[in-house]
Amino acid sequence: MAGPLLNVADIDCSYGALQVLFGVSLTVEEGGRVALLGTNGAGKSTLLRTVAGLLPPSAGTVRFAGEDVTALAPHERVARGLTLVEGGRATFASLTVAENLRMGAFPFLRQRRRVDERIDAVLDLFPQLRPRLDQPAGVCSGGEQQMVAIGRALVAEPRLLMIDELSLGLAPIVMAEIVAAIERVADAGTTVLLVEQSLNVALSLATWAYFMEKGEVRFAGPTSELLERGDLARSVFFGADSAAAERVVTS
Repeated sequence: MAGPLLNVADIDCSYGALQVLFGVSLTVEEGGRVALLGTNGAGKSTLLRTVAGLLPPSAGTVRFAGEDVTALAPHERVARGLTLVEGGRATFASLTVAENLRMGAFPFLRQRRRVDERIDAVLDLFPQLRPRLDQPAGVCSGGEQQMVAIGRALVAEPRLLMIDELSLGLAPIVMAEIVAAIERVADAGTTVLLVEQSLNVALSLATWAYFMEKGEVRFAGPTSELLERGDLARSVFFGADSAAAERVVTS
């Protein structure tokens, strides 16, 4: 395949009269591990939602696997291999865990064997979910709900997995389990683009980073170069004290 798997070019996006993205461009190579970082309100989540087709851009294009998908509906993008896990507890709380996972298979829902194989693969990745299959997702812990949301996206067999706020509100031990699972997915060939508040998590998963501020990309390059930009690295630590940020930047 010629060119990157994802190519976002000169995207503008607004919520009504409020413009949030200003000429944003980024590329994600096949098999890449990319972190999208930045200050609060920088437009990171808006960008992922635009790529997923949940928000229409007012200018610019989104190309996936060489195809212009700017005008495609979200479900058409999922069928092509582009999935998004939105921030927060992105589950259908009243549905069981099994029902949540099965919803991820809607592009090939009639292929029962394939559906069962994909769900089994997710349960191998997140074995904690097996005893929860018949329980409503809403009664699961925050970490389990994040596993359900990621698992539902993985059932669709994505070429590109986008995750918004991977570690938000999760205990460190749970986060370590989820990071390990994402690493396995990436090692198996799935391309990953994630929005992350924790620089430590981003560095453990990503080799390339984009830094956004006020709706524009301010930095693009290897994560190792991001660390050399102490001003940018510190600003990733929303809510962290400056001393903790300094330790990571200088370590």
